[in-house]
Amino acid sequence: MSPQPQSSAPLSLSAQSARNLATATVTPPQWDEITPRWLLKLLPYVDVDGGVYRVNRVKQKEGAPTLDLLTVDDGEPKLPATFVDYEEDPREHHLSTIQTVLHTHTRITDLYSNAIDQLREQVRLTVEAVKEREEWELLNHPQFGLLHEVAPEQVIKTRSGPPTPDDLDELLAKVWKKPAFFLANPKAIAAFGREATRRGVPPPTVTLFGSPFITWRGIPLIPTSKIAVDDSGKTSFLLVRVGENQRGVVGLQKAGVTGEIEPGLSVRYMGTDERSLASHLVTRYFSVAVLGEDAIARLDDVFIGNYHEYVYPKA
Repeated sequence: MSPQPQSSAPLSLSAQSARNLATATVTPPQWDEITPRWLLKLLPYVDVDGGVYRVNRVKQKEGAPTLDLLTVDDGEPKLPATFVDYEEDPREHHLSTIQTVLHTHTRITDLYSNAIDQLREQVRLTVEAVKEREEWELLNHPQFGLLHEVAPEQVIKTRSGPPTPDDLDELLAKVWKKPAFFLANPKAIAAFGREATRRGVPPPTVTLFGSPFITWRGIPLIPTSKIAVDDSGKTSFLLVRVGENQRGVVGLQKAGVTGEIEPGLSVRYMGTDERSLASHLVTRYFSVAVLGEDAIARLDDVFIGNYHEYVYPKA
C-alpha cells in the first residue's frame, strides 16, 4: 500500500491571521524634541494682572544708595535727615505672547478617537511646543532673555577653556546672595563633571523633581538645550538667584484668561468652518524679569569641543 500524502494545511491558526482579530495597544505620539524644561519648573512666577510689570529700584550714586547716615559712639551729635530716593524712569516689562491656531477635522476626531482622544493629543502636543518655545525665549529673547540681561560687570570668561571648579567659584562670587541654580547646556555640564573629577573633586548629586543633578558648592547644575553650543564648540553658563523677596529672577505670566488650562496658558475654541475644520486658539502670555543686577551672572567662552548644537528656531 502506498503511503498517505502529507497534508499541506496548517496545524493551527497562524499568528498573521490571529492578529486580524486583535486590538493593538497604542501609545500617545512620541516626540523627541520635548525636553524636561527645568527652567520653567524652577522659576517662581508672578501674576501680572495688567499685562505690565514695573520694576521700581532705589536710585544709586556711585554704587551706593543716596542715604545720609551717622555712626554715633558718644555724645549727642546733631542727627542728619535722610530719605530713600527712587529711580524716576523704572523699567517696565510687557508680557510677550506665544500664539497659534490648531486645526482639527471633525471627521478625524469623531471616527478615530476610540483608544486615544485625537483632539486631546493635538492640544497636548501643541502645548508642549508652546512651552518649548517659551523656555527658549526666556533665555534667548533679545529684549528680555536671561542670556542678554546680564550686566557687563557680571560677565566673566573661562580661565582655560573647559569649565572648571574655579570658573564656577567665580560665578558664585558674583551671585553670592542666595544663589539658586546654575544653568547650562548638558554638554557643558558633562564637561564640568569631567574637569572636576580630573582635579579630584567629583561633584556630588542632589535629587530634584525625582531626577538627579550634579552640584557645585551645594548649588545644582540644571541642564537645558536652549543654551546653544556654537560651531567652535563654545557655550555659556548662567548662575541665578530667584524670587521677588530675594531681588532675584522671576517669571511673569497673566493668569485667569478665558479658556485657561493652567496659569497663563489657554486653549480657546474658535468655531467650526464649512469644511468641518474645528479651530482652537492656543495662547501663552509670559516674560521674565531680573530684579537686581547681582541676581544673575554669566560665564562665557566655555569650550566643550567641536559640537554643533540645535538652536530652537524662531517663527
